Amino acid sequence: MIKDITIGQYFPGDSVLHRMDPRVKILLTGVFIVMLFAAKGIEGLAVGILFTVTAFLFSKIPLKMMGKSLKPIVPIVIFTAVLNLFFIRTGKVLWEWKMIKLTQDGIDTSLFMVIRIICLICGSSLLTYTTSPIDLTDAIERLLSPLKKIKVPVHELAMMMTIALRFIPTLIEETDKIMSAQKARGADMETGSILQKAKALIPVLIPLFVASFRHAEELALAMECRCYHGGEGRTRMKQLKMSISDLWGALFCGVFLAGVIVVNHVFG
Repeated sequence: MIKDITIGQYFPGDSVLHRMDPRVKILLTGVFIVMLFAAKGIEGLAVGILFTVTAFLFSKIPLKMMGKSLKPIVPIVIFTAVLNLFFIRTGKVLWEWKMIKLTQDGIDTSLFMVIRIICLICGSSLLTYTTSPIDLTDAIERLLSPLKKIKVPVHELAMMMTIALRFIPTLIEETDKIMSAQKARGADMETGSILQKAKALIPVLIPLFVASFRHAEELALAMECRCYHGGEGRTRMKQLKMSISDLWGALFCGVFLAGVIVVNHVFG
């Protein structure tokens, strides 16, 4: 399960999404989230599904990566489905036993929420899959640059966000190594009660914290050796420029957002 977490990973490529301006991709990701939450029914959500699938095809990211990005959230999806399935009591009753009641509205809402969460994770993951950490830092800093007028440390915030995102795969790999080492020494982390499993994680968490501080210290030392002093006077080797593909991408996303609005109006 640990190895299947792909949050924060970047997959180099030469697709349309890889070539798009990272600022546009961040904004379109926000529009995509609005699109999913604007859908009032399964018909509107179908437009969001079509957009997600189409974006994945344009990105040329292997579809198996979609499955890997979904594995860590399976417990959340199941929990959300069960809550909506049995706690929504309106609509036609399909099955009832004592205090448990299964209704048509519960099934519809449960299916709707599960599909929305899956599309949200898959679509949002494309941002980090197709954007390098350096480009992501520059894009966030450029988008937040108006806040510099009120003395907000925009560059530092962008750098912290990107470093945190960048180190997720590193910490995941470190966790997997520590767990493998503990299992080789006879540690049992898969059997027993929830309390016993929690106690078994203590030998993993302590080395993980130590490794995290070590990585942070090494990174700080490397940045100091390269005379890094923050955003003041900093130049960029690669300048961000919008191209025609960014305009087409914005138009493409706008069409789907308009489609959701129209479908909501038609199916009300």
